[in-house]
Amino acid sequence: MKEKIDEAVAFLHSKTQIKPITGIILGTGLGALAREIDVETDISYEDIPHFPLSTVESHSGKLTFGHLEGKPVVVMQGRFHYYEGYSMQQLTFPVRVMKLLGIEKLLISNASGGLNPGYAISDLMIISDHINLLPENPLTGKNDPELGVRFPDMSDAYSPKLIAQAEAFAEKEGIKLQKGVYVAVSGPNLETPAEYKYLRIIGGDAVGMSTVPENIVARHMGLECFAISVITDLGVEGKIKKVSLQDVVDAANKAEPLMTKIFKHLV
Repeated sequence: MKEKIDEAVAFLHSKTQIKPITGIILGTGLGALAREIDVETDISYEDIPHFPLSTVESHSGKLTFGHLEGKPVVVMQGRFHYYEGYSMQQLTFPVRVMKLLGIEKLLISNASGGLNPGYAISDLMIISDHINLLPENPLTGKNDPELGVRFPDMSDAYSPKLIAQAEAFAEKEGIKLQKGVYVAVSGPNLETPAEYKYLRIIGGDAVGMSTVPENIVARHMGLECFAISVITDLGVEGKIKKVSLQDVVDAANKAEPLMTKIFKHLV
């Protein structure tokens, strides 16, 4: 894996002079942040050695280098999911590449279903912790000590410092924030009412199909991590409705400007 990462990093160094200090992963319907970037270059995933290709229609599939709030960043416009058929190592490969490009912190966004009855559609939820129900772990297999330790501690999976900074900024700006536990499942189907109930019972506030693998790999490599979910549908008894991808995108688009404000502040 290290050789493949080095190949991808060398290729990207040949295409850009940007030395990013923050990496950002944009989820479904949350790509508008890219318009805030002073872009130096966009590189299609298909051109980067060993990168997977995004197969989800709402994900654009390119790596953007530039400046946000005057700071050098690298942004994934489109991410990868286990349900697309990729291994955990493949879908987290870009996080390892971004780390070796020089990033010090990783900001992650996603669209998710609300489990907490106090949540509403288009709410923003800071992820304070997670429950991993995915069938594989990205750290399975031989560990490369150059990339991280064999048994990474996850007691602070999501940076308390970055969470506190986001909360203080949101309070000052009058931005409503929720904070809770994200449950990761494989998808791609949405959950049944009984599954929603189960996920709430075990401690979940929101459920989605991403973020946790990227977070595990980020922490394995010593990166600070902050993640935020946009609640795009509700898995609460009495509020469950049939949901289309367009419904998810519309709900995410509504919340995206506020999420962008928070990400810009953290950058």
